[in-house]
Amino acid sequence: MDYAFLKQLDEWVRMQKKLLETFRETAEKVEQGDRLDLIVATRAAFQHMMRTIKAFDNWLQDPVIIAHVPREMLVEVWKVMYDVLQQLLEIDIKHTSDVRKLLEELAREGKLNPLVAAVKQIGEEEEAAGRRPSTMMI
Repeated sequence: MDYAFLKQLDEWVRMQKKLLETFRETAEKVEQGDRLDLIVATRAAFQHMMRTIKAFDNWLQDPVIIAHVPREMLVEVWKVMYDVLQQLLEIDIKHTSDVRKLLEELAREGKLNPLVAAVKQIGEEEEAAGRRPSTMMI
């Protein structure tokens, strides 16, 4: 029995284990790093998370999975995804609220970088007018 999809699954698991190991090995260095290190590492984590979530979503549309994976395995995935979703929404709510307060305070004190603030305002105006998609987030 030499099914190609089994080899693909083996390769996916190998790659995911390697990524997990890499993130574990670098986590402490990242936490001690500068702002750029934190931004780059966080974005890399987001990219891997989105790739993994997309793969899970594709998997749940695959006829082999739909036909053969037992309910218990699907419940396990759901429970973990629900926990991840809650944590993601909670950090998003907290972070967005905290950043809003910070930006409001900086604006009130006249400490916002005027170049960044101007670029953000122009971009929002152009996006609202339908002239271009947003490229900068603050």
